[in-house]
Amino acid sequence: MTTLDRDETHAPAAPTRPVVTGRPLPLRVAAPLAVAAGLALLVAFPPYGVWPLAPVGVALLAAATHRRRLRAGAGLGFLAGVALFAPLLAWTNLHTGYLPWVLLSLLQAGYLALLGAATAWVSPLVDRVRWSWPVLTGLLWVGQEALRDRTPFGGFPWGRLAFSQDTSPLLRLASLGGAPLVTFAAALLGGLLVTAAWHTWTTLRPTTLTHPSGTGSTTGPADTEPPVETATVTGSSARRYAPVAVPAALAVALTAGALLVPVAAAGSGATVTVAIVQGNVPRLGLDFNAQRQAVLNNHVDATLELAARVAAGQQRQPDLVVWPENSSDIDPLRNPTAGARISQAADTVRAPILVGAVLLGPGAGQVRNAGILWRPGTGADLDQLYTKRHPVPFAEYVPLRDVARMVSKQVDLIRNDFVPGSTPGVVRVGPAVLGDVICFEVAYDEVVRDTVTGGAQLLVVQTNNATFDVAEARQQLAMVRLRAVEHGRPALMASTVGVSGFVAPDGRVSDATGFNTREVVVRQLRLDDGRTLATRLGWWPEVVLAALAAAALVGAAVVRRRQRIMPG
Repeated sequence: MTTLDRDETHAPAAPTRPVVTGRPLPLRVAAPLAVAAGLALLVAFPPYGVWPLAPVGVALLAAATHRRRLRAGAGLGFLAGVALFAPLLAWTNLHTGYLPWVLLSLLQAGYLALLGAATAWVSPLVDRVRWSWPVLTGLLWVGQEALRDRTPFGGFPWGRLAFSQDTSPLLRLASLGGAPLVTFAAALLGGLLVTAAWHTWTTLRPTTLTHPSGTGSTTGPADTEPPVETATVTGSSARRYAPVAVPAALAVALTAGALLVPVAAAGSGATVTVAIVQGNVPRLGLDFNAQRQAVLNNHVDATLELAARVAAGQQRQPDLVVWPENSSDIDPLRNPTAGARISQAADTVRAPILVGAVLLGPGAGQVRNAGILWRPGTGADLDQLYTKRHPVPFAEYVPLRDVARMVSKQVDLIRNDFVPGSTPGVVRVGPAVLGDVICFEVAYDEVVRDTVTGGAQLLVVQTNNATFDVAEARQQLAMVRLRAVEHGRPALMASTVGVSGFVAPDGRVSDATGFNTREVVVRQLRLDDGRTLATRLGWWPEVVLAALAAAALVGAAVVRRRQRIMPG
């Protein structure tokens, strides 16, 4: 007869519920699990795109950090962060050396360290109510991303869980609550997986059975971590299997249920024909614009070739032509030769061109990264000009330049700071209203949303991937796919070197180009004026989920305090 059986015999009227004195996973197991978590998360993102591994990575990190001390949880989270971000952001060191890549990777890994500490902190809540584990996991991931997306210097949202789900059924949830809801769902799946797996682990390893009175215990192996109490499940076979079967069934149901979320396959408005010109550059790297006239000429010549095919009846007449970011690194408003070449292209193709240009000013030593509409016959339309609102720190401008120079003198390669614009990228072409965002801005929820609430019918992402690689370009295209579903809009990405392509409102990609090639793609798109629930709700899903994450941290503090003052 076990200890549990003897106690229940002496108290038949009110049996005392047994408690398992649980321990965290041994560090020799937890550390490899944390590294595996980061690698699983990495492979979930493009160019690999194995999206089911995102919940697996979440589950592995949750298991590794459960019941640990805060410092141990933070350390394990940091291991996972390095394993994820160092290879995910490897494209940042292609032409700038290792230091920016290392510093950025370590900074981003620091946020997963905070997540690891937070996961360890809420362990008493999980042990008290095991079925809260999936929800708490989802909330903490959203809270971590909300912080990372905004700090420091405006944040860096690359590597959000939501951006790994571009081929997943969970992508459809973006139309309900945007990227935060997709992240929550992916992390919730991970929480369900760890809930099931943890029960399996604890039933196979030795434990310590005790009672609140402290009587009748049998001790398992020693562990350096302090014990945490959690309830066992006893009874019929069905009840024994429920802690494994129910989370697994819920995970399958959530994934399959996401397919039932309606998304628009096409817009309901007018039809327009749009051409993307990917002119390519003389050479990849930071000196791609050393021959700035050659970059401009590439895009002009490709547009003239398109015009020749239109004139020959081989191609449909476009209503709009989109050039990528930095397609004219010569200011066409100040350089007559550059302006004349763009006018030649617009006049010949007989369509307005959205030109990605670097404009001087407004002050001395300042420049702007802009999208400017160039109309046939009249030239630049200064009323339809968008200036990038979110320049990239240490790439387009240098905050704390004197301090940054102490770390690396390479910051002085950025001689002129890009100044931010102040208004959303709503560009009115005539047949369409564009929502223009430039390069990394597609990763920021509010930058894209502001264009849609401002009337945008077609999302346009102008980007320059000449200093990166195809992995970065495909990661960026995954973000475009999420934005198209989130706002129910057709979208496109126009890159100097690739990948360029069109995205339908349901996330499907069409006419994707190759990398480091010169290509022109033309497609008819149906515009849309409607608003999804995600567009109408705006930032509220993230606010609510992040607030609940903060409440969970407070709740864990209360439980921990009660455990410390509990008698006996």
